[in-house]
Amino acid sequence: MTASAITPRDMSTSTTGRNNYPVVWLIALAVFALLWLAPVPGWIDVYPKAWEIPASRWISAAMKWLVNEASFGLFTFTEFTRFLASIIEAPYRLAMSLLATGFLSGQGSSAVQVAPPLSWVAVIGIAALMGHAAGGRALALLVFACFAFILVFGQWQSAMATLASVLVAVPIGIAGGLLLGIAAYRHPRFERALTPVLDVMQTVPAFAYLVPILFLFGFGPTAAILATVIYALPPMARITALSLRQVAPEIRDLGRMVGATRRQLTWRVLVPSARDSLMVGVNQVIMLSLNMVIIASMIGAGGLGFDVLAALRRLDIGAGLEAGLAIVALAVALDRLSQAFAQREASPLADRGASWPARHPHVAAGLALVAATYLLGLLLPAFRTWPEAWEISTGAYLSEMVKWINVNFFDTFEAVKNAVLLNVLIPFKRLLGELPWLGVTGLLAVAGWRLGGVRLMATVAILSFLIAATGQWEKAAITVYLCGVSVLVAALIGIPIGIMCAENERVWRVVSLVIDTLQTLPSFVYLMPVVMLFRVGDFSAMIAVVAYAVVPAIRYTVLGLTRVDPRVVEAGRAMGATRGQILWRIRLKLALPEILLGLNQTIMFALSMLVITALVGTRDLGQEVYIALTKADTGRGLVAGLAVAAIAIIADRLISAGAARTRARLGLADSGGSAS
Repeated sequence: MTASAITPRDMSTSTTGRNNYPVVWLIALAVFALLWLAPVPGWIDVYPKAWEIPASRWISAAMKWLVNEASFGLFTFTEFTRFLASIIEAPYRLAMSLLATGFLSGQGSSAVQVAPPLSWVAVIGIAALMGHAAGGRALALLVFACFAFILVFGQWQSAMATLASVLVAVPIGIAGGLLLGIAAYRHPRFERALTPVLDVMQTVPAFAYLVPILFLFGFGPTAAILATVIYALPPMARITALSLRQVAPEIRDLGRMVGATRRQLTWRVLVPSARDSLMVGVNQVIMLSLNMVIIASMIGAGGLGFDVLAALRRLDIGAGLEAGLAIVALAVALDRLSQAFAQREASPLADRGASWPARHPHVAAGLALVAATYLLGLLLPAFRTWPEAWEISTGAYLSEMVKWINVNFFDTFEAVKNAVLLNVLIPFKRLLGELPWLGVTGLLAVAGWRLGGVRLMATVAILSFLIAATGQWEKAAITVYLCGVSVLVAALIGIPIGIMCAENERVWRVVSLVIDTLQTLPSFVYLMPVVMLFRVGDFSAMIAVVAYAVVPAIRYTVLGLTRVDPRVVEAGRAMGATRGQILWRIRLKLALPEILLGLNQTIMFALSMLVITALVGTRDLGQEVYIALTKADTGRGLVAGLAVAAIAIIADRLISAGAARTRARLGLADSGGSAS
């Protein structure tokens, strides 16, 4: 039965037509209840410490060996990593000199500026010219407005330091992801080996690999750039392999027919043909690099990320929000530019007899602008550096507003917080903490078997066992409790909003603007108003996670409902179904696979945010990672980070398998997949 042939009657019976072996679930639940409630040996309830795998100690020892003893004959491993750092440092210093510090002579406090950086007029003008070249006047005005916002609100110097890091990290992430994706496309065995590595890279919290990067590459912007590359590279690799595979077979055949070698077929046929899809990967690298700037500031990145982090430590909501909005403005400008360049059609060939400026008007205008602003800057300093007297700040007003809210509504906030804590959070936390590790592992294994077969069962069981065997089960239970409650609240908020947006285009235009802003705000920014209103603790962490993770719940609900075949809806109307029946019995059922994948992404967002909420007093795996970072304990941080990754992979695989089964049951084309 196809989606176009489904009727309301079919929808009411299709989900019950296939026996789902309820006996298996009854037996599994009975065994679980026995392990939980009946008197059982202690090792079934709590994994014995004597049986734990000392993975943390092994990793720390291996890291010390790498740093202190490992060598390749002519050079040590530490010398090799420092060499890599120096290679990255050269373009970073050039970008910083051009955008922020100017060209310096000397070191440290004795350094003397021998040439100034590009003036604010030149940078904004070049950005606007790029926007005009890629998308016309409208994009040029948008990019101009974004950079002008950064300038007027006094965030220019920090923004240019952040932009310098992004300009170095993004090309490395794009090139690395492109090469890995091409290798995965060419060699299926390599792709099978690469996929779990990319899964781990995307699900291990960024905090967790800051510690080994700090050990190997030292403290400073170079280490921060490497951390950013590791965080931003996986989507590019995945999208490259997928895009090359989706190139039409006739294009590949044509390349072979004209005698192209394997290398020519890849770089001159497949990659250009997949350009549009590859630019989606480029866009993802840019956005993830900007999302990483605050975390990377912990190991020396500086820039806007450091400003947000410093404001969070001072609980200065005004300064933190302004720096966060500057990151948003930078993200919007770079996002729109990358999208416009991806969609731009090839320009017609210029007249070879024309002058160079006529053939390249935007480049010529940019060079002329740099020269003119340099000369004007010698006469009028305001052309070089925006005067502080002209800067605008709303930080003080925002801080006063939060103080006023606290003074007038403190009792209300405390009552709400205590009610949720006492009636929802604490009971659920105790419930999960009392569950036997063996029973939970068994239930997850049964779910994996029913949804995806023996392979998924083994994956889920092994990952669950490793969480317990490495001594992370108790912390993992707290992580799951916080993540579970936050995802449930985000779904209860996001799915109804998504339904309203799918029903009303005007509502969607407003909501899409709001969630676009929420998605580009750095995750740390969510913590400041929450902490100032609700103090530290699990409730504050839950509010911050919900605000950060609600976006995919809304987006995927809208996507699923708008993708429903209109012919199915018309068939329902013809049979006399009311608007509510069409929504609940047809559209939502057909949109269920996308809604499940949205739930999957909500879980991923929640887990990534939970690690950051360790700064506001949670006691979960995120705190383990953060403590490891402060103590430079590589093993402790990586083990806790891998436990978070294991939770994410278990949730991803189970939900993706459930979405695939739902699609198959509804007779829909399989366009879903793992979202990890």
